[in-house]
Amino acid sequence: MSQSTTVRNDADRTPEPEAPSTIKGGIDRFFEITGRGSTYGREIRGGIVTFVTMAYIVILNPLIIGGINASDVEGHFLDPAQVGAATGLTAGVMTILFGVVARLPFAIAAGLGINSFLAVSVVGNVTWQEAMGLVVINGIIIVVLGATGARTAIFRAVPKALKASITVGIGLFIAFIGFVDSGFVTRTPGGPPVQLGDAGSITSIPTAIFLLGVVLIGILVARKVPGGILIGIVATTIVAIIAQSLLKLGPSFEDPNGWHMTIPELPSQIFTVPDFGLVGQFDLFGAFERIGVLSATMLVFTLVFTNFFDAMGTMTGLAKNVGVAKKDGTFPRLRSAFIVEGTGAIVGGMTSTSSNTVFVDSASGIGEGARTGLASVVTGLLFLLSTFLTPLTLVVPIEVGSAALVVVGAMMMAQVVEIDFRKFSVALPAFLTIVTMPLTYSIANGIGVGFISWALINAASGRGRKVHWLLWLVAAGFALYFVRGPIEAVIAAAG
Repeated sequence: MSQSTTVRNDADRTPEPEAPSTIKGGIDRFFEITGRGSTYGREIRGGIVTFVTMAYIVILNPLIIGGINASDVEGHFLDPAQVGAATGLTAGVMTILFGVVARLPFAIAAGLGINSFLAVSVVGNVTWQEAMGLVVINGIIIVVLGATGARTAIFRAVPKALKASITVGIGLFIAFIGFVDSGFVTRTPGGPPVQLGDAGSITSIPTAIFLLGVVLIGILVARKVPGGILIGIVATTIVAIIAQSLLKLGPSFEDPNGWHMTIPELPSQIFTVPDFGLVGQFDLFGAFERIGVLSATMLVFTLVFTNFFDAMGTMTGLAKNVGVAKKDGTFPRLRSAFIVEGTGAIVGGMTSTSSNTVFVDSASGIGEGARTGLASVVTGLLFLLSTFLTPLTLVVPIEVGSAALVVVGAMMMAQVVEIDFRKFSVALPAFLTIVTMPLTYSIANGIGVGFISWALINAASGRGRKVHWLLWLVAAGFALYFVRGPIEAVIAAAG
């Protein structure tokens, strides 16, 4: 009897040592890590790489919407330190939420297009609190479109060739971002819009380090070295730190041959106490009272179009890179992904960080091997940690992150084989989609040009019935979006 009891008690106790494995297995099943051909190591590395590539947003967002250079209509401005803390907080929370709900390795942070639009075109007429109220309304509209299935329906109406061209265009776009942020491509005083380096020559050490990063990361990826992108980023950052310690370079706005954003120096302190004072500082309907219903509505319309289609195009390209996209371009938990992304806009407005959206930079982590939402959880946790470790986010220079973007852009170009360029009715819209994104610095612009040209060319070629009615509707909306400037002028004159 006692032996039986002993055996029974031992049996009861045997699961205890296996609890970690059980937990690990539960995480695997939840995120489908093994099912997608990934491993915990790849997910963790991918999440770290995505964060390292995106960490610049914690620095750049305060530069765009914070400080006296971005004063609103009443002369008030957002405190840069508060913007930085809120940026990391919002990105962390929303990226974790996206990872858990959508279970995809897409990171969310303050969108560069919309924050620039707010700083340049909006706050000259309203206060920052009122501008953030418009961002919240924009997010609510996007969530409703996602929850009702309207956003999914529009997504399904897009032809396969256009979806492939969106992916390729994003690849060129992020590569171009890398070229510009590294100083490899610059503006010219006159003549061509862009040039190589300074007057057609590479003259700065930071740009040379960027090129070193491209070559090093490219070699590691080509040789299929596990963690190649992360290893390349770390190694190139070490080179940058050594170069800075020897040469004492300054920022590029003081010295054209200096660093373009982050100066790679070891910080004197590691921990800082974040100030979340901007959380909750928004006025939902104040802009409508200040500038009128029509003008405020036009601003919301612009925000929705930019937010809606930038995110749709980004997620299309990223899903293809992950390998979860179906033949029609959709992917698992599509509606949930759209709802969470829209929620990012709402939360971004509520925290005064601008609309938060899926970042194309997530492709760097995907290139590292990330395939599931676990990578997003890792990225999100690092964003939350960054609010306390702000000095460490200043170590990796943008030139190093740009090298990773260029390599990933090359990876995304593989989708071009899905476009049948032998059919000109397909080739021209696809081509316009691809080239418009980098040349106008906007994913939404590329999608809009592609939609409009696809509808018009197919209709004029006698294939109008093959164009989904939703595509016609969205194309008409984009046409209105592209001429919003004159419309706003007419509204202003009438007011």
